[in-house]
Amino acid sequence: MTSSLEIRVRWVLLVVVGVANLVGSLVVLLFATFVLPDPPLEDRDYVRMVNAAAFFSYPVVATPVALLTGLWLWRPVVMFVRDGGVPDRQQRRAVLLGPLRLTMLVGALWTVGALGWAVLDLALFTGRLAVKTGLTCFLGAATTCTIVYLLSERLLRPAAALVLRTERPKKFRLPGVTTRVMLAWALGTAIPVFGLICVAIAALAAPDINVRQLAITILGLGGVAILAGVYVIYMATRAIADPIKAVRKGMAQVERGDLGAEVAVYDASEVGQLQAGFNHMVAGLRENERLRDLFGRHVGEEVADLALERGAITLGGETREVAVLFVDLTGSTRLADTRSPDEVVGLLNRFFGVVVTVVAKHGGWINKFEGDAALAIFGAPTQLEDSAGGALGAARELAVRLRAEVPTLDAGIGVSAGPVVAGYIGAEERFEYTVIGDPVNEAARLSDLAKEEDGRVLASAAVLDLAHLAESDEWDVGRSVTLRGRSRPTRLGTPRRAPEAEGGIEIERVRLRFPRPLRRSRRLLLGALILSKAAKSARMPDKSDDPE
Repeated sequence: MTSSLEIRVRWVLLVVVGVANLVGSLVVLLFATFVLPDPPLEDRDYVRMVNAAAFFSYPVVATPVALLTGLWLWRPVVMFVRDGGVPDRQQRRAVLLGPLRLTMLVGALWTVGALGWAVLDLALFTGRLAVKTGLTCFLGAATTCTIVYLLSERLLRPAAALVLRTERPKKFRLPGVTTRVMLAWALGTAIPVFGLICVAIAALAAPDINVRQLAITILGLGGVAILAGVYVIYMATRAIADPIKAVRKGMAQVERGDLGAEVAVYDASEVGQLQAGFNHMVAGLRENERLRDLFGRHVGEEVADLALERGAITLGGETREVAVLFVDLTGSTRLADTRSPDEVVGLLNRFFGVVVTVVAKHGGWINKFEGDAALAIFGAPTQLEDSAGGALGAARELAVRLRAEVPTLDAGIGVSAGPVVAGYIGAEERFEYTVIGDPVNEAARLSDLAKEEDGRVLASAAVLDLAHLAESDEWDVGRSVTLRGRSRPTRLGTPRRAPEAEGGIEIERVRLRFPRPLRRSRRLLLGALILSKAAKSARMPDKSDDPE
């Protein structure tokens, strides 16, 4: 089945070339007959008969030559659009150089015809008639060649786009913007004005030209200058404006965040280089976005944004107040021994998926995955208003969600806070953004100890003192222990359980927000409020004992 592109290349282009030659022939006929004045002739009718015979007989000879030569030049183009695939060198050159080759073929045939006609008039009649014949043929040739080039280039754009997907436009030297504009200027302005100059010279050399004939000549050339100029300039500017509009449309897509924008490259001149340059730029943006996404997935979006903002990265760090959450699986060795590697990886991915989601929800950042454990930081590299509260809230929610979503795994969660050094650690060739300090070690030790607790969550009292009351009130402070590898005891905090009814009286939790200086006395005040409520309830009479 013949494709629409093959029909366009094989038949539509043939019609365009035929119409262009017909227009050029009509221009020659009209100018030779009505516009340009004839020199003095002895037998005007005989001269016109000989010239008419020459004018109409030449296409009989030239058309078969043009058809056979054009089919030979066009064969690689037809084969390419019919068969598809990757074009070879001959097909690439045939498509990209097709408009220029076709224009040169038409121009060569017109040149042969003009020279033959002029020589015929020079040999049989006068030199002035030969000049007139050559001038009119030159005007017709310029008209035909310009129309053939502009229209064939436009019709071959889809085929050129297929070729330029695999070929860089700058490898071919084709008429560019300047050449096209100059061609349009030559046909629309220079040639008619040149004709007027020739008529003026003829009028000066031959005073026998009457005013009426001179006026007709000037009107004819002026009309051609206006009509042909408008059409050719329009075609030339469209050939330049269309690619620029496509690039501008693609830029608007990129501005809206659509990095899938791409324009068709169908021009091998500097306009095509502009199209290809846009596609190359967008491909670079897509690659940068992909690398940024991968970079953010590896080190965290916060660290990726920080690195991109700062540009140059230097080793070292700064002291920051952060909260640290450490979560570590229980029985990971037994898990690897009793399950296949694929099952272990699947469970770990589900486990870490919950960890990443919960930590991000509370404003934290996963610093690293350590086998079956994860280290989360709150307060670096991005400052948080309540980093301690975020870590504590993440720990409580994480304990609940892990039991619900990954019940086959058990993990201990430890939370600590304090000053650390946050920055780039390593060597110039390989480094990472991390935090180093005592809170990291304390959180790791608390996660080990939490594996023996019912709630599987432990926090240091220092974190509770730093957190806002809205979160710290959800925790109870218990015993003190000396963690492994530490010299100072750590007072432990555990998540508070839900309220329970005791002695028939349900104790309602009263949550108040206190300023930071009053934190140490808040528990005494809360205790007084609870005792007061209990005493008031105890003094109320029991209605069941009242006599009826």
